[in-house]
Amino acid sequence: MIRSLLSADYPRSRAVAAILLAILAVLALAPFVFPSVRLLAVAAKVLVFILLVASYDLLLGYTGIVSFAHTMFFGIGAYGVAIASTRMGPGWDAVALGVACALLLSALLALVIGLFSLRVKAIFFAMITLAVAAAFQTLASQLSEFTGGEDGLTFKVPEVLQPSFELFEDTVLGLSIDGRFLSYYLLFFVVLALFLVLLRIVNSPFGRVLQAIRENDFRAEALGYRTVVFRTLSTVLAAMFATLAGALLAIWLRYNGPDTTLSFEIMLDTLLIVVIGGMGTMYGAVIGSALFVFAQSYLQDLMGWISGGFESVPLLAALFSPDRWLLWLGVLFVLSVYYFPTGVVGRLRARALARRLA
Repeated sequence: MIRSLLSADYPRSRAVAAILLAILAVLALAPFVFPSVRLLAVAAKVLVFILLVASYDLLLGYTGIVSFAHTMFFGIGAYGVAIASTRMGPGWDAVALGVACALLLSALLALVIGLFSLRVKAIFFAMITLAVAAAFQTLASQLSEFTGGEDGLTFKVPEVLQPSFELFEDTVLGLSIDGRFLSYYLLFFVVLALFLVLLRIVNSPFGRVLQAIRENDFRAEALGYRTVVFRTLSTVLAAMFATLAGALLAIWLRYNGPDTTLSFEIMLDTLLIVVIGGMGTMYGAVIGSALFVFAQSYLQDLMGWISGGFESVPLLAALFSPDRWLLWLGVLFVLSVYYFPTGVVGRLRARALARRLA
Protein backbone atom coordinates (compact mmCIF):
# COMPACT_ATOMS: atom_id res chain seq x y z
CA MET A 1 0.00 0.00 0.00
CA ILE A 2 2.70 2.49 1.03
CA ARG A 3 4.84 1.36 -1.91
CA SER A 4 1.96 2.15 -4.28
CA LEU A 5 1.19 5.54 -2.72
CA LEU A 6 4.83 6.63 -2.81
CA SER A 7 5.32 5.26 -6.35
CA ALA A 8 8.18 3.10 -4.98
CA ASP A 9 10.13 6.30 -4.28
CA TYR A 10 11.02 5.89 -0.62
CA PRO A 11 12.83 8.61 1.37
CA ARG A 12 15.92 6.31 1.42
CA SER A 13 17.05 7.87 4.69
CA ARG A 14 15.71 7.33 8.20
CA ALA A 15 16.27 10.98 9.01
CA VAL A 16 14.34 12.13 5.91
CA ALA A 17 11.54 9.66 6.69
CA ALA A 18 11.34 10.87 10.30
CA ILE A 19 11.22 14.53 9.26
CA LEU A 20 8.55 13.83 6.63
CA LEU A 21 6.40 11.88 9.09
CA ALA A 22 6.74 14.67 11.66
CA ILE A 23 5.71 17.33 9.13
CA LEU A 24 2.81 15.16 7.91
CA ALA A 25 1.60 14.61 11.47
CA VAL A 26 1.81 18.30 12.37
CA LEU A 27 -0.02 19.38 9.21
CA ALA A 28 -2.66 16.66 9.59
CA LEU A 29 -3.38 17.66 13.19
CA ALA A 30 -2.77 21.41 12.80
CA PRO A 31 -6.32 22.57 13.70
CA PHE A 32 -6.07 20.57 16.95
CA VAL A 33 -2.41 21.35 17.69
CA PHE A 34 -2.50 25.02 16.63
CA PRO A 35 -5.72 26.59 17.97
CA SER A 36 -4.62 30.13 17.13
CA VAL A 37 -5.62 31.68 13.81
CA ARG A 38 -2.06 32.73 13.00
CA LEU A 39 -0.54 29.28 13.48
CA LEU A 40 -3.26 27.65 11.38
CA ALA A 41 -2.66 30.23 8.64
CA VAL A 42 1.06 29.34 8.66
CA ALA A 43 0.22 25.64 8.33
CA ALA A 44 -2.10 26.42 5.40
CA LYS A 45 0.65 28.45 3.74
CA VAL A 46 3.03 25.52 4.14
CA LEU A 47 0.53 23.28 2.35
CA VAL A 48 0.13 25.70 -0.56
CA PHE A 49 3.89 26.14 -0.90
CA ILE A 50 4.45 22.37 -0.85
CA LEU A 51 2.32 22.04 -3.98
CA LEU A 52 3.76 25.16 -5.63
CA VAL A 53 7.37 24.18 -4.92
CA ALA A 54 6.80 20.54 -5.94
CA SER A 55 5.38 21.71 -9.27
CA TYR A 56 8.40 23.95 -9.80
CA ASP A 57 10.73 21.09 -8.87
CA LEU A 58 9.16 19.09 -11.72
CA LEU A 59 10.32 21.89 -14.00
CA LEU A 60 13.69 22.79 -12.47
CA GLY A 61 14.85 19.73 -10.57
CA TYR A 62 13.64 17.00 -12.91
CA THR A 63 13.71 18.70 -16.33
CA GLY A 64 16.46 21.26 -15.79
CA ILE A 65 14.38 24.23 -16.95
CA VAL A 66 14.88 27.57 -15.20
CA SER A 67 11.67 29.57 -15.47
CA PHE A 68 10.69 32.82 -13.75
CA ALA A 69 7.08 32.65 -14.96
CA HIS A 70 5.92 29.97 -12.54
CA THR A 71 4.15 32.40 -10.22
CA MET A 72 2.22 33.70 -13.24
CA PHE A 73 0.38 30.35 -13.34
CA PHE A 74 0.04 30.50 -9.56
CA GLY A 75 -1.67 33.87 -9.94
CA ILE A 76 -3.90 32.66 -12.79
CA GLY A 77 -5.31 29.95 -10.53
CA ALA A 78 -6.03 32.43 -7.76
CA TYR A 79 -7.54 35.00 -10.12
CA GLY A 80 -9.68 32.32 -11.77
CA VAL A 81 -11.41 31.51 -8.49
CA ALA A 82 -11.56 35.17 -7.39
CA ILE A 83 -13.06 36.51 -10.63
CA ALA A 84 -15.57 33.66 -11.00
CA SER A 85 -16.70 33.96 -7.36
CA THR A 86 -17.00 37.75 -7.64
CA ARG A 87 -19.07 37.54 -10.83
CA MET A 88 -21.20 34.49 -10.02
CA GLY A 89 -21.41 34.74 -6.25
CA PRO A 90 -20.37 32.17 -3.65
CA GLY A 91 -20.90 28.61 -4.80
CA TRP A 92 -19.12 25.46 -5.90
CA ASP A 93 -20.15 26.14 -9.50
CA ALA A 94 -18.17 29.40 -9.43
CA VAL A 95 -15.14 27.66 -7.90
CA ALA A 96 -15.31 24.83 -10.45
CA LEU A 97 -15.69 27.22 -13.40
CA GLY A 98 -12.91 29.47 -12.14
CA VAL A 99 -10.50 26.56 -11.68
CA ALA A 100 -11.40 25.05 -15.07
CA CYS A 101 -10.89 28.35 -16.93
CA ALA A 102 -7.64 29.01 -15.07
CA LEU A 103 -6.32 25.53 -15.93
CA LEU A 104 -7.22 26.02 -19.59
CA LEU A 105 -5.57 29.44 -19.76
CA SER A 106 -2.45 28.19 -17.94
CA ALA A 107 -2.16 25.19 -20.24
CA LEU A 108 -2.44 27.38 -23.35
CA LEU A 109 0.08 29.94 -22.08
CA ALA A 110 2.51 27.21 -21.00
CA LEU A 111 2.14 25.54 -24.38
CA VAL A 112 2.89 28.79 -26.20
CA ILE A 113 5.87 29.53 -23.96
CA GLY A 114 7.13 26.00 -24.41
CA LEU A 115 6.81 25.87 -28.17
CA PHE A 116 8.26 29.32 -28.83
CA SER A 117 10.84 29.60 -26.08
CA LEU A 118 12.16 26.17 -25.17
CA ARG A 119 14.20 25.99 -28.36
CA VAL A 120 16.48 28.64 -26.88
CA LYS A 121 18.96 27.74 -24.16
CA ALA A 122 19.42 28.41 -20.47
CA ILE A 123 19.59 32.11 -19.63
CA PHE A 124 17.72 33.20 -22.77
CA PHE A 125 14.69 31.11 -21.87
CA ALA A 126 14.83 32.36 -18.27
CA MET A 127 14.82 35.97 -19.48
CA ILE A 128 11.87 35.31 -21.79
CA THR A 129 9.83 33.83 -18.94
CA LEU A 130 10.78 36.76 -16.69
CA ALA A 131 9.53 39.22 -19.31
CA VAL A 132 6.26 37.30 -19.75
CA ALA A 133 5.68 37.17 -15.97
CA ALA A 134 6.37 40.91 -15.59
CA ALA A 135 4.00 41.72 -18.44
CA PHE A 136 1.26 39.55 -16.91
CA GLN A 137 1.66 41.19 -13.48
CA THR A 138 1.37 44.64 -15.08
CA LEU A 139 -1.70 43.49 -16.99
CA ALA A 140 -3.33 42.17 -13.82
CA SER A 141 -2.70 45.49 -12.06
CA GLN A 142 -4.16 47.56 -14.91
CA LEU A 143 -7.28 45.54 -15.72
CA SER A 144 -8.98 46.76 -12.57
CA GLU A 145 -12.48 46.10 -13.97
CA PHE A 146 -11.77 42.35 -13.87
CA THR A 147 -8.94 41.90 -11.38
CA GLY A 148 -9.57 44.74 -8.94
CA GLY A 149 -6.25 46.34 -9.88
CA GLU A 150 -3.76 46.92 -7.08
CA ASP A 151 -6.51 46.47 -4.48
CA GLY A 152 -7.28 42.96 -5.65
CA LEU A 153 -10.54 41.07 -5.22
CA THR A 154 -12.26 40.06 -2.00
CA PHE A 155 -14.93 37.42 -2.50
CA LYS A 156 -17.08 34.89 -0.69
CA VAL A 157 -16.46 31.16 -0.82
CA PRO A 158 -19.18 28.45 -0.67
CA GLU A 159 -21.15 28.59 2.58
CA VAL A 160 -19.61 25.41 3.99
CA LEU A 161 -16.14 27.04 3.82
CA GLN A 162 -17.13 30.35 5.40
CA PRO A 163 -15.84 30.99 8.97
CA SER A 164 -19.39 31.58 10.23
CA PHE A 165 -20.53 28.10 9.15
CA GLU A 166 -20.68 25.44 11.88
CA LEU A 167 -21.14 21.79 10.98
CA PHE A 168 -22.07 20.71 14.51
CA GLU A 169 -23.52 22.63 17.41
CA ASP A 170 -21.18 20.95 19.87
CA THR A 171 -17.41 20.97 19.74
CA VAL A 172 -15.35 17.92 18.77
CA LEU A 173 -12.32 17.33 21.00
CA GLY A 174 -12.75 20.89 22.20
CA LEU A 175 -12.67 22.31 18.67
CA SER A 176 -15.51 23.89 16.71
CA ILE A 177 -15.99 22.25 13.29
CA ASP A 178 -16.52 25.47 11.36
CA GLY A 179 -15.83 26.65 7.83
CA ARG A 180 -12.21 27.48 8.67
CA PHE A 181 -11.67 23.91 9.87
CA LEU A 182 -13.24 22.46 6.71
CA SER A 183 -11.27 24.86 4.47
CA TYR A 184 -8.02 23.72 6.04
CA TYR A 185 -8.75 20.04 5.51
CA LEU A 186 -9.83 20.75 1.94
CA LEU A 187 -6.34 22.19 1.40
CA PHE A 188 -4.68 19.31 3.24
CA PHE A 189 -6.30 16.45 1.34
CA VAL A 190 -6.13 18.13 -2.07
CA VAL A 191 -2.43 18.97 -1.61
CA LEU A 192 -1.70 15.44 -0.35
CA ALA A 193 -3.45 13.88 -3.37
CA LEU A 194 -1.78 16.19 -5.89
CA PHE A 195 1.64 15.67 -4.31
CA LEU A 196 1.23 11.90 -4.67
CA VAL A 197 0.25 12.44 -8.32
CA LEU A 198 3.43 14.48 -8.86
CA LEU A 199 5.44 11.76 -7.17
CA ARG A 200 3.91 9.24 -9.56
CA ILE A 201 4.71 11.42 -12.58
CA VAL A 202 8.40 11.82 -11.76
CA ASN A 203 8.76 8.07 -11.13
CA SER A 204 7.02 7.08 -14.37
CA PRO A 205 8.79 6.42 -17.70
CA PHE A 206 7.89 10.02 -18.60
CA GLY A 207 9.72 11.25 -15.50
CA ARG A 208 12.76 9.15 -16.35
CA VAL A 209 12.93 10.77 -19.77
CA LEU A 210 12.75 14.22 -18.16
CA GLN A 211 15.71 13.32 -15.95
CA ALA A 212 17.62 12.04 -18.98
CA ILE A 213 16.98 15.37 -20.74
CA ARG A 214 18.18 17.22 -17.64
CA GLU A 215 21.42 15.24 -17.55
CA ASN A 216 22.18 15.33 -21.29
CA ASP A 217 19.61 16.59 -23.76
CA PHE A 218 21.81 15.77 -26.77
CA ARG A 219 22.04 12.13 -25.74
CA ALA A 220 18.29 11.97 -25.08
CA GLU A 221 17.66 13.41 -28.54
CA ALA A 222 20.05 10.87 -30.05
CA LEU A 223 18.09 8.07 -28.37
CA GLY A 224 14.98 9.18 -30.24
CA TYR A 225 13.20 11.37 -27.69
CA ARG A 226 11.83 14.68 -28.93
CA THR A 227 13.25 16.88 -26.19
CA VAL A 228 11.17 19.91 -27.15
CA VAL A 229 7.98 17.86 -26.81
CA PHE A 230 8.93 16.47 -23.40
CA ARG A 231 10.07 19.86 -22.12
CA THR A 232 6.83 21.44 -23.32
CA LEU A 233 4.76 18.73 -21.62
CA SER A 234 6.75 19.26 -18.42
CA THR A 235 6.11 23.01 -18.62
CA VAL A 236 2.36 22.47 -19.13
CA LEU A 237 2.08 19.97 -16.27
CA ALA A 238 4.06 22.17 -13.87
CA ALA A 239 1.91 25.17 -14.83
CA MET A 240 -1.33 23.29 -14.15
CA PHE A 241 -0.22 22.12 -10.71
CA ALA A 242 0.89 25.68 -9.87
CA THR A 243 -2.54 26.90 -11.02
CA LEU A 244 -4.23 24.52 -8.60
CA ALA A 245 -1.98 25.78 -5.80
CA GLY A 246 -3.04 29.35 -6.56
CA ALA A 247 -6.72 28.35 -6.55
CA LEU A 248 -6.31 26.72 -3.13
CA LEU A 249 -4.63 29.82 -1.72
CA ALA A 250 -7.45 32.03 -3.01
CA ILE A 251 -10.06 29.76 -1.41
CA TRP A 252 -8.22 29.88 1.90
CA LEU A 253 -7.65 33.66 1.92
CA ARG A 254 -10.94 34.60 0.19
CA TYR A 255 -8.88 37.30 -1.48
CA ASN A 256 -6.37 37.71 -4.27
CA GLY A 257 -4.24 40.59 -5.55
CA PRO A 258 -1.07 41.12 -7.58
CA ASP A 259 1.21 41.08 -4.52
CA THR A 260 -0.47 37.97 -3.11
CA THR A 261 0.32 35.56 -5.95
CA LEU A 262 2.13 37.38 -8.78
CA SER A 263 5.01 39.12 -7.03
CA PHE A 264 8.59 38.26 -7.98
CA GLU A 265 9.31 37.78 -4.29
CA ILE A 266 7.15 34.63 -4.32
CA MET A 267 9.12 33.37 -7.32
CA LEU A 268 12.39 33.88 -5.43
CA ASP A 269 10.98 32.17 -2.34
CA THR A 270 9.96 29.19 -4.47
CA LEU A 271 13.41 28.97 -6.01
CA LEU A 272 15.07 29.20 -2.58
CA ILE A 273 12.86 26.46 -1.16
CA VAL A 274 13.69 24.13 -4.05
CA VAL A 275 17.40 24.68 -3.41
CA ILE A 276 17.08 24.31 0.38
CA GLY A 277 14.96 21.17 0.20
CA GLY A 278 16.90 19.54 -2.61
CA MET A 279 16.34 19.76 -6.34
CA GLY A 280 14.99 16.70 -8.08
CA THR A 281 13.73 14.98 -4.91
CA MET A 282 10.05 16.04 -4.49
CA TYR A 283 10.38 15.32 -0.76
CA GLY A 284 12.59 18.40 -0.66
CA ALA A 285 9.50 20.47 -1.45
CA VAL A 286 7.86 19.27 1.78
CA ILE A 287 10.87 19.78 4.04
CA GLY A 288 12.02 22.99 2.36
CA SER A 289 8.54 24.56 2.47
CA ALA A 290 8.08 23.74 6.15
CA LEU A 291 11.49 25.10 7.12
CA PHE A 292 11.26 28.26 5.01
CA VAL A 293 7.68 29.24 5.83
CA PHE A 294 8.12 28.70 9.57
CA ALA A 295 11.40 30.64 9.50
CA GLN A 296 9.80 33.42 7.49
CA SER A 297 6.83 33.57 9.87
CA TYR A 298 8.56 33.27 13.24
CA LEU A 299 12.17 34.37 12.78
CA GLN A 300 11.17 37.96 13.54
CA ASP A 301 9.49 36.89 16.81
CA LEU A 302 12.52 34.80 17.78
CA MET A 303 14.86 37.71 17.13
CA GLY A 304 12.68 39.97 19.24
CA TRP A 305 13.05 37.52 22.12
CA ILE A 306 16.84 37.27 21.63
CA SER A 307 17.17 41.06 21.34
CA GLY A 308 15.27 41.47 24.61
CA GLY A 309 17.71 39.14 26.33
CA PHE A 310 20.65 41.33 25.24
CA GLU A 311 19.21 44.66 26.40
CA SER A 312 22.28 45.22 28.55
CA VAL A 313 24.53 44.85 25.49
CA PRO A 314 23.37 47.54 23.02
CA LEU A 315 25.48 46.23 20.13
CA LEU A 316 24.07 42.68 20.32
CA ALA A 317 20.55 43.99 20.94
CA ALA A 318 20.81 46.06 17.75
CA LEU A 319 22.31 43.13 15.82
CA PHE A 320 19.38 40.87 16.71
CA SER A 321 16.76 43.55 16.26
CA PRO A 322 13.54 42.17 14.69
CA ASP A 323 13.93 44.76 11.94
CA ARG A 324 16.97 42.80 10.69
CA TRP A 325 15.15 39.49 10.29
CA LEU A 326 15.66 39.50 6.50
CA LEU A 327 19.41 39.78 7.02
CA TRP A 328 19.40 36.71 9.27
CA LEU A 329 17.11 34.84 6.91
CA GLY A 330 19.71 35.45 4.22
CA VAL A 331 22.48 34.23 6.54
CA LEU A 332 20.51 31.05 7.26
CA PHE A 333 20.04 30.47 3.54
CA VAL A 334 23.76 30.91 2.84
CA LEU A 335 24.61 28.49 5.65
CA SER A 336 22.07 25.94 4.40
CA VAL A 337 23.53 26.08 0.88
CA TYR A 338 27.09 25.78 2.27
CA TYR A 339 26.39 22.81 4.52
CA PHE A 340 23.70 21.24 2.33
CA PRO A 341 24.83 21.91 -1.28
CA THR A 342 22.47 19.21 -2.59
CA GLY A 343 19.67 20.32 -0.29
CA VAL A 344 18.53 18.83 2.99
CA VAL A 345 17.12 15.69 1.38
CA GLY A 346 20.12 15.21 -0.90
CA ARG A 347 22.61 15.54 1.96
CA LEU A 348 20.73 13.20 4.30
CA ARG A 349 20.32 10.62 1.54
CA ALA A 350 24.05 10.79 0.79
CA ARG A 351 24.86 10.23 4.48
CA ALA A 352 22.51 7.24 4.63
CA LEU A 353 24.11 5.76 1.50
CA ALA A 354 27.61 6.27 2.93
CA ARG A 355 26.63 4.43 6.12
CA ARG A 356 25.22 1.51 4.15
CA LEU A 357 28.41 1.25 2.07
CA ALA A 358 30.72 1.54 5.09
